[in-house]
Amino acid sequence: MTKKAIVLFLCTGNSCRSQMAEGWAHKLLGLEVDAYSAGIETHGLNPRAVQIMSEVDVDISTQESQNIDMYLGLQPDLVVTVCDHAAEVCPTFPAQTHMLHQSFPDPAQATGTEEEILEKFRSVRDDIKQFITTLPDIIRNNSKHS
Repeated sequence: MTKKAIVLFLCTGNSCRSQMAEGWAHKLLGLEVDAYSAGIETHGLNPRAVQIMSEVDVDISTQESQNIDMYLGLQPDLVVTVCDHAAEVCPTFPAQTHMLHQSFPDPAQATGTEEEILEKFRSVRDDIKQFITTLPDIIRNNSKHS
């Protein structure tokens, strides 16, 4: 059996985007990837993120907002920063860790009616899902160059 790749999704507050990415990775790539998420800060799990992920049968309700400091001893194969701020202040990981920046809009900043805000969350959720489906190729291509 091939070793699972360790993937860490990093965001500013670990409340929405990185949590959704972790949830999708568990659901879609659970046999290939050990997924984690963390933030430069911890803002708590966003209830709207939990709600819109449950609409697609991905339960992130038991995930917790974690600070990156918890994972500094982790030796991930891939760290994905999902917002510009996290990419700018990301801590240093071992040389063999591949860094990838894939920014997504922050749905927590959406304004409007509740339905308009939820639509923004859904749009980001769907964009993250599409990105997660590309991870196996990214991991395979990176491991060839290591």
